[in-house]
Amino acid sequence: MTKIPPGSTIGILGGGQLGRMIAMAAAQLGYRTHIFAPEESGPAADVSPRWTRAAYEDAAALAAFADSVDVVTYEFENIDPSAVETLAHHGLVRPGAQALRVAQDRLAEKRFVCDLGGLTAPFAPVESLDDLENAIDAIGSRAILKTNRMGYDGKGQARLSEPGDAVGAWNAIGRQSAILEGFVTFAEEFSVILARGADGEVRFWDSSANVHVDGILSTSTIPAGPAIAAQVKQARALARKVADALGYVGVLTCEFFASAEGPIFNEMAPRVHNSGHWTIEGAVTNQFENHVRAICGLPLGDTGLAAPRVYMRNLIGDQAGEWPAILADPANHLHLYGKHEARPGRKMGHVTRLGL
Repeated sequence: MTKIPPGSTIGILGGGQLGRMIAMAAAQLGYRTHIFAPEESGPAADVSPRWTRAAYEDAAALAAFADSVDVVTYEFENIDPSAVETLAHHGLVRPGAQALRVAQDRLAEKRFVCDLGGLTAPFAPVESLDDLENAIDAIGSRAILKTNRMGYDGKGQARLSEPGDAVGAWNAIGRQSAILEGFVTFAEEFSVILARGADGEVRFWDSSANVHVDGILSTSTIPAGPAIAAQVKQARALARKVADALGYVGVLTCEFFASAEGPIFNEMAPRVHNSGHWTIEGAVTNQFENHVRAICGLPLGDTGLAAPRVYMRNLIGDQAGEWPAILADPANHLHLYGKHEARPGRKMGHVTRLGL
């Protein structure tokens, strides 16, 4: 197993807040980081000494980047897997391209999980308005139409409640390749976040109860209630199957609905995740440090709780301006991402409370 010792350089594809927090965890362990992103700057620029600005399709820039680092990882999944494959020809990339291929395609993701024995919402592929109308006939009109690719935080989605909504929903997503997912009845939403080492060792964090507002995560709370607690074991078993089938190395997130039928898989994210931000103060080893440990071939850290109760709230848009009141309460742990413009729906930071 390849070990990347402290003092080495970790390359990170993407310069957003997740890249920022990976870079901070890497620095704590003695690593340097080098960001590769098409933007001129971003939240990760504040904490990483090197930044290469280039397109993910720029093979020459990718090769030069790979030659300057000892291992490459990524902070978000909307990257062309061919870029990861190009990097893999020059060095070590963790997680690999296959995790991206599955996570980027909602239809492939659902089929992949079903093949592993997981339970999902009913779904059907949609390539045209006729396909959508046929899918509604098969699944029902209470459904969500989602673009097959590039959707996150509620983007690229349209809700349907009756058959007459088909045309409006198809136009709303830009008439793109899509998937229709039937509504499921559930009690709560939760995440299973795991770290898998290069040797196959897997460690799980406690599962948080997640509340979304307008498709964006609002809060995560530990411990979760009984509806989630009763289904965590089964959900973890599926998440481990996903990680093992992908030969995954790093932190992986699978999101679930707690339902009367058992845990219903919603989607996976091949990366550190917003619903795991509570681990920075709330766990013995947080998700970012364990991601660095995993991709560098180091032993994984303890994922146990650091407090009996943990609460995390996202700061969206202008909510970041609440920092004076947040800091006035000494029980709060504030994280601001350094973004210069507080747009509606934009994640600007988060705040965590322990034991309350």
